[in-house]
Amino acid sequence: MEKKLSRWRLILGAESEERFNSMNNNTPLILSQEDFMLENALASLYGSNGQTSLGSSQKGISSPSVTKWLGDIKNIFDKEIVTIIQNDAIERYGLKELIFEPEILENLEPNINLAQTIMLLKEQIPKKSKESVRVFIKKVVDEINKLLADDVRRCITAAVNKKQHSPIPSAAALDFKYTIKKNLKNYNKDLNTIIPEKVYFFDKSSNLANKWQIILDIDQSGSMGESVLYSSVLSCLLASISSIKTNVVAFDTNIVDLSEKCEDPVDLLFGFTLGGGTDINRSVEYCKKYIENPKKTIFFLISDLEEGGNRASLIRKLNEMKNDGVTIICLLAISNSGKPYYDESMAKKIASLDIPCFACNPEKIPVLLENVLKGKSILDI
Repeated sequence: MEKKLSRWRLILGAESEERFNSMNNNTPLILSQEDFMLENALASLYGSNGQTSLGSSQKGISSPSVTKWLGDIKNIFDKEIVTIIQNDAIERYGLKELIFEPEILENLEPNINLAQTIMLLKEQIPKKSKESVRVFIKKVVDEINKLLADDVRRCITAAVNKKQHSPIPSAAALDFKYTIKKNLKNYNKDLNTIIPEKVYFFDKSSNLANKWQIILDIDQSGSMGESVLYSSVLSCLLASISSIKTNVVAFDTNIVDLSEKCEDPVDLLFGFTLGGGTDINRSVEYCKKYIENPKKTIFFLISDLEEGGNRASLIRKLNEMKNDGVTIICLLAISNSGKPYYDESMAKKIASLDIPCFACNPEKIPVLLENVLKGKSILDI
């Protein structure tokens, strides 16, 4: 009974302590050390009337107390809960000013929402915090890279010409199935394995991907934060594959060519200036200069389609590119909740050109690429 009362006491907060004591024969409920730490950590943020140990929005916030509080919640809760609490703290108690304090950044659990906030405020980062911010952003980028890297490289390798083999060894082009088939006679019973006399590799010189060019035209307006994070990692992954030519262009009302920054996704991210309006039409016109072989070009337009430029001209340009043979894919923005958001009118007009226009879970991007390179429907993902 006392354990149940203690749990409800934690749920309802310190204000309910007197009533719970009366329910327990006027005997004070004794919280364990862990319960006491949990209550203090949550009360620091969710205390009544906005008066907390972090401070209210009126009174300001103490940097040392926030640092200790962040350490406490990371010791008490799992990663998912820590992320939720962090975001609540930033939004409810004005912690945006403090996320640029080096000692606080070191204690923050990396997550995309927070990285998006930092990127939005990156022009305000004080000099003393620049390196800490880069380290924090790199942690987020590394997590995204783990999610995408292997599958992106696999999908490119899957596009090789599997009718021909090459004498040139390449781990990425190893034909496992054919190698095993040809070496079954060399099965070693003692070692319980096949010892191949000859290893077969697909002919990378015939790789279909060698003929492809990928252009990413990325909206960098303020609402695109999460999509920009994924796009920067994807851009660098594609640029690292020598068999594909990759160009990256960022735009709002201005255009920034980031093709030369694709060696490092963090450098690429800092090349984005989140915020401002949107002129998709102008950016598409700029990207057209990169198209060498339209029939072997994939053009990704990554945007919420909130066009502030010439809408009719944009539709004409996209239709011309499609008629020339360019494969156009319009990836809609993804919100922090994982839901797509976009200008429905523009999306319908683009879709009417038989240009796929949809939101895509980042984990599905490798499959989408593989289908395009193999000439399959990109909607079969």
